Amino acid sequence: MQIWGKAKKFLNDSFSLTGIKKGQRFFLGIGLFAFIYLLLLFSIIPLGVSVEMGMPSPQRIFAHREVIDTFSTNKLREEAAVAVPEVFDHVPTILEEGKGVISRFFQEIKRVKSLENGENEEKIALLKETLALKLPEATIPALLNQSGEALGELQDSLESILEGIMSKGIKQEGLQTALHQVFQEINLLHFSPEIKQGMERLLAPLIQPNMFYNAEATEANRETARQAVEPVRILKKSLIVQEGEKITEKHMAQLEALGVLGPRIHRGGYAGLFLILVIVFIIVALYLYLFNKDIYDSFTYLSLLGLIVLITLVFGLAARFFSGYLMPVAMGGILITVLFEPRLAVLVNIILALLLGFVIDGEFHFIIVSLLSGLVAIYSVSCLQRRSDLTRAGLYVAGVNIATIIALLLLTRSFQLDYDFLREFSIAVLAGFGNGLFSAVMAIGLLPYLESAFGLTTAITLLELADPGRPLLRKLLMETPGTYHHSIVVGNLAEAAAEAVRADPLLSRVAAFYHDIGKTRRSYFFVENQFTSDNPHNKISPNLSALIIRSHVKDGVDLARKERLPLPIIEIIQQHHGTSLISFFYRQAMDNGKGIAVPEEEFRYEGPLPQTKEAAIILLADAVEAAVRSLSRPVAGRVEGMVRRIIKEKLNDGQLDEAPLTLKDLDKIGDTFVHILSGVFHQRIEYPERELRADLERGNKNASDGK
Repeated sequence: MQIWGKAKKFLNDSFSLTGIKKGQRFFLGIGLFAFIYLLLLFSIIPLGVSVEMGMPSPQRIFAHREVIDTFSTNKLREEAAVAVPEVFDHVPTILEEGKGVISRFFQEIKRVKSLENGENEEKIALLKETLALKLPEATIPALLNQSGEALGELQDSLESILEGIMSKGIKQEGLQTALHQVFQEINLLHFSPEIKQGMERLLAPLIQPNMFYNAEATEANRETARQAVEPVRILKKSLIVQEGEKITEKHMAQLEALGVLGPRIHRGGYAGLFLILVIVFIIVALYLYLFNKDIYDSFTYLSLLGLIVLITLVFGLAARFFSGYLMPVAMGGILITVLFEPRLAVLVNIILALLLGFVIDGEFHFIIVSLLSGLVAIYSVSCLQRRSDLTRAGLYVAGVNIATIIALLLLTRSFQLDYDFLREFSIAVLAGFGNGLFSAVMAIGLLPYLESAFGLTTAITLLELADPGRPLLRKLLMETPGTYHHSIVVGNLAEAAAEAVRADPLLSRVAAFYHDIGKTRRSYFFVENQFTSDNPHNKISPNLSALIIRSHVKDGVDLARKERLPLPIIEIIQQHHGTSLISFFYRQAMDNGKGIAVPEEEFRYEGPLPQTKEAAIILLADAVEAAVRSLSRPVAGRVEGMVRRIIKEKLNDGQLDEAPLTLKDLDKIGDTFVHILSGVFHQRIEYPERELRADLERGNKNASDGK
């Protein structure tokens, strides 16, 4: 119900053009739709051949691809369906009802016969009244004259005759034959002719059809027989019709299946292609609206996504003239995975494979190879750690393409050593291998331009920013070594915590490296960079100290923008303290004020609060690392207590109110911090001076003895 509600809201938003963003999105979609429609339309209209039924063919025509011969297949299937016998349903209740009639008849005869009072004429009259069946005049007296044993034998014989004929099944058209057979068997009984005539009257209405035609079951069996017939295939390069040969209905059907009988797409086909693209665009737009709202709301992101699709389609259409196995669908998968996210890449990969497969006559070999190569490419770069992963992805795609092509060729054609098969096999394998390399090379080449043009931050950009030789990191190391070391530890904490709560580990680590770059402006005011006992804060007021400490956030944002750092990192620098209280100088101001109220806002960071998991994790890691480093004896219990206390304080202070973190996430983050910090700040064994001196003397003595 929730998804249905979102879908209805999506339709309302889509058809409402109010607002600049909605208008931009609408016209972008219209332009992209028109471009793709025309691109596909002109790609699927080939040159046809002109032939007429009953007239000689003007040329020899060969199959340019493998298709199903629908004419021959349908003919064989109808022959198989005709050979299937009709299905009849047997109704057993008719026999039981007949036996019941016979049993009641003889029960009445025996009852009247057993009456002690009454003459024979009275019994005959009574039977004529009670029996529903009108019998010949001589039959009833003859039956009354029979003994009880003879009547039982007659009853058994009649039931046996009825069961024998009904068990074989009687159809409507076989009713007269069944009656004739019954009369013959009655005549063979050793009873008088009067009794036989009466028994014919008794059994005649009981012989009824008990086999009824079942049209549905018959048609189902015939459909099963049709489906069991393997489709007849027209193999590629096989001769369809000779020059001068009379065109038959079979030829016309085969040429129609190949799509060479005039234009492949008729007038209705234009509407069909239009409708297919409408469905595709609605599916993609609905997916973005439901699962990637940030992309759906961004004209920049939508433009980039459309550009990637167009580039992939253009390269695919160009590659099909060489080989369908060369279409670089994997390139689109790599670009969308790196620039956006893997799930969207999977959806677009399926759509691109189907659209390009439609362009190349629906050849399922090419569709399968394109589909699998794109999926492998997406999987290979979904956890990108270094630029070489892109090259490795190309090799993976090439390997999977080769394996898939070999499997498909062996599946549809047996391996042969003739020249034509080996030539086709070699071209296909080389095209599959080239597809992987081409996709990777083009993705590597296009990524920097797309990143720069659309202002995106990819894993590759983040990996480059993590290089210690970058100007800002080098400046941080040289001018504020304490802050640099602190940032490295915070980066390790943030990366591990991000992995634990399914955030972006790479972004968390790199953003942590840069979160305190603003401290390079006034490095000596921060305790981790003070290597002497002289503390400049002792000479200024707490308000000014708080202002200086607070300004490192703004200074960091200015430096990041000057160095053109990606927007996500700038936002994390801006949010990594939220609106936290600078408690040390606040308490100092309270003490100096001697009871005078001090505005708390003057001692809080300007914010904003962390908006993402990554920003919230860095806020916690920054506070936790500084607090644990201040412990005099950082044993495991004290480290864990400090970590839990800091996280609870930040939570109670409202610093995590706007971050998408749950209490379970905070618990995982705390466990991760405790594990790492216990290793970083573990307590070391103190060696007594006397024992240390003895060890050194023993070492010197051993060294001199060795000489």
